[in-house]
Amino acid sequence: MTEISLEGGNTTGVVRVGQTVHRNTGRWSDAVSCLLNTLEQAGVQNVPRHLGFDQDGREVLTFIDGQVAQYPLPDWLWDDQILVDAAQLMRRIHDASVSIAHRQDLVWRLPTHEPVEVICHNDFAPYNLVFQDRKLVGVIDFDTSSPGPRIWDLAYLAYRLVPFCEDAGETVPDSASRGSRLNALIRAYGEDFSRADVLRVMSARLLELAHWTDDQAQHMNNAELENDAAMYRRDAVRIDSIAVSDSQ
Repeated sequence: MTEISLEGGNTTGVVRVGQTVHRNTGRWSDAVSCLLNTLEQAGVQNVPRHLGFDQDGREVLTFIDGQVAQYPLPDWLWDDQILVDAAQLMRRIHDASVSIAHRQDLVWRLPTHEPVEVICHNDFAPYNLVFQDRKLVGVIDFDTSSPGPRIWDLAYLAYRLVPFCEDAGETVPDSASRGSRLNALIRAYGEDFSRADVLRVMSARLLELAHWTDDQAQHMNNAELENDAAMYRRDAVRIDSIAVSDSQ
């Protein structure tokens, strides 16, 4: 069957073949496969299913039909229901992953963060969310998953979907609504995190992401990634100041 490139953002080596996705593997692929199999066994919907490997050694996953949110982000993305649905999907994934979060035999692409509670997706953001008719139907790209605390993952989702990111576009909710939207996200996830704690973790998450992105930019000789890393650092400083104000 014909291979259709699914390259987007910084992803390479991913193709669609009929209703499957074939992607290049890495040292972390066995861990990701274990995670996806664990989610399937737990009955978690809206995530790819691991189907094995093709004759070229590429990982084969089920294709989730729909569209990911592309930049510039559409105004409908900021619908309150999408905020709730994303947080609840993350919660289902996290809860199902608890059983493998402390396994020492699994090798992940990104570092483990303490305290380990779940397997974090680490890139739960609009560009990895799949929509049909403006409704969330799935999340993809688990390659950067790794063990960590729940708040680590939720903070990055808040960064992208409340949002607090500089590159969210011109149709974002006004800054006055960010507090209530963050409250709604935390409430939908179902943990008693304070806004200030989520914001502080968000800032730390962005500083680590900036360092990782700098490394990728150098490896790929990609100036756009260098710009992304600079944005993460600016956002981290700004968000840290918001956290201080919110805790007073």
